[in-house]
Amino acid sequence: MVKVALGNTTLAESTETIVVEGNHYFPPSSINKSAFTDSETHTTCGWKGVASYYNVNTTTDDGSTSSLSDVAWYYPNPKEAAKNIEGYVAFYKNKVTISDA
Repeated sequence: MVKVALGNTTLAESTETIVVEGNHYFPPSSINKSAFTDSETHTTCGWKGVASYYNVNTTTDDGSTSSLSDVAWYYPNPKEAAKNIEGYVAFYKNKVTISDA
């Protein structure tokens, strides 16, 4: 089981990730959708296509809300070579904690 957390908030947890270029891509059903908001950011990968991004909102220990931009990305309409990760969500390793749970 692979788990992604930001502070005390679990963002995703799954035994069914797909690893591409060293990144775990999580099935859409395994993410904590209540923590995510859509970002305006989009980037393009030559073989995967156009990526969309998520921001994350979490609650800190003192009860306040914290927001972090562009924490995760996904390919809503990937190119043919990346169809296996369509809609799957990957996370920036320098913004979250990714661990084997």
